[in-house]
Amino acid sequence: MKQQKKLGLVGAVGLGLGLAAFVTAAMPATANTASGSDALTLSGVAANSAFGIQPNVLASGLTQSSVAYGQLPLVNPHGGITNYGYNTSNGGPLTQNPKEAFKTEPDKNVYLVFGGKHYLFQGHEGAPAGYVTRINLDEPDLTKRVTLIADTRTDGVAVPTFDGITWDPFTHQLLLTAEASAPTGGVFAVSLDANGDAVDGKLTPLPALGSGGFEGVQNDSAGNLWLVEDIGGAGVSGGKKPNSYVYRFTPKTPTDLSAGTLEALQVSRKNGAPVTAQELSANPSDPFITDLHTYGSSFSTRWVPLTLGVNNGATAAAAAAGATPFKRPENGVFRPGTNFGEFYFTETGDTNKDSALPGAFGGVFKLSQKSPTSSTGTLSPAFVGDLQHTGLDNIQFASKDQLLVVEDGGDALHTQRNALDSGYLLDLKTSGSSKKAPSVVRWLAEGRDASATYDHYTSPGYNDGDNEITGIHVSNGDPSTAGILGAQIPQLTGGTWRAFWTQQHGDNITWELKVAGNNG
Repeated sequence: MKQQKKLGLVGAVGLGLGLAAFVTAAMPATANTASGSDALTLSGVAANSAFGIQPNVLASGLTQSSVAYGQLPLVNPHGGITNYGYNTSNGGPLTQNPKEAFKTEPDKNVYLVFGGKHYLFQGHEGAPAGYVTRINLDEPDLTKRVTLIADTRTDGVAVPTFDGITWDPFTHQLLLTAEASAPTGGVFAVSLDANGDAVDGKLTPLPALGSGGFEGVQNDSAGNLWLVEDIGGAGVSGGKKPNSYVYRFTPKTPTDLSAGTLEALQVSRKNGAPVTAQELSANPSDPFITDLHTYGSSFSTRWVPLTLGVNNGATAAAAAAGATPFKRPENGVFRPGTNFGEFYFTETGDTNKDSALPGAFGGVFKLSQKSPTSSTGTLSPAFVGDLQHTGLDNIQFASKDQLLVVEDGGDALHTQRNALDSGYLLDLKTSGSSKKAPSVVRWLAEGRDASATYDHYTSPGYNDGDNEITGIHVSNGDPSTAGILGAQIPQLTGGTWRAFWTQQHGDNITWELKVAGNNG
């Protein structure tokens, strides 16, 4: 998610127009991939042009249906939070005009099943303050489908907006990340009971995890939390200096996140010297960055402990400890079937085709360790971005070998390459020894609804003039430790596994993605 936005009024919604723009259509095949009995077989589609209103286009064999959208009223509105995607505290209407309500940007998703009820949870990233909602996927009455779960903090401090979310089965809490620099950013918890209801409806800050621009948050089987940070980066040569980190938090006990050890990932050069923030800031064209984005390369890693200082800042502490910054890392997930020994994370890059820096288009990296608690490992590129595949953000495994990644390119890049964002399916099995690129299929050519198009051509800047792909999520809803993402191999072609994604900005629609033959 980009750092430069979310202040003041955001966006405009076209009542009755946005939903009509989402007509799923098949396109001619461009690629095909399959790598096992659990794998998806898809024929790819072409990207949408960055011009006017465009429909979403899915690969043949996929369909989607809306489970919630911005206009839906909340069952229990509170303090101006009245609709799924709107805060009306400024008195504005849900229409396309300069005094419209604040758009709240529902973001990443968590699917959980409690007592036979099927729920989808999200944090919200826009408007005056963040909050947490729950979609009851079993509720046919749209006016009763979305519930406000939490919108105040236990310490009474203002609630930040939220980006990342995951379920921690050890603490029985939803964990949400605020993607902002210290002291605003960090991790917050909402406790749920056995029925999936909020225990007290409050967000508890977790200062032991530090404060930083965290976006990705993920559990491992040992109860540790892995955090991926995007704090932006200073501009230079049309790009950005690497300045954001990958973290691991080891609690003293998995059931209590109030104390533990926060570490950041350090990568070493071929001569064994660590790559530091000071070096990459002084030379953002450091040859290491080129090597890092070259297939077949491999680097030794270790976790370095952090001492949190002023404002509890994790970013500054990571730099001081000699950890290695990346060019806007965003989200991470464990590969199923590896006993949590492979962690994949995205790097957004510069989102500018004119960047003169190495690594400008980002990519996907694989961190391999003997176990999730190991102190050392190796880092290698799993996918190296290019102009057609860049701005990589959300990430999720669809099967043992197939990785879903989605773009967040932004308006400028859309115009530069005349293409809106896309979702890709990477077949890691085809990359073999990792000296070549995995096969890539575009499973989603995202469109642009009427509201986002209005923003793009007319709005005085209240919202991004695009739709953004976020919240790609694949889960069977198991709330136990056996259901931690990466513990089981997804089976989207049958059974109880379900997939979701959110189309931000514009009408703010959350979709369920279905594969032919899966009625789960």
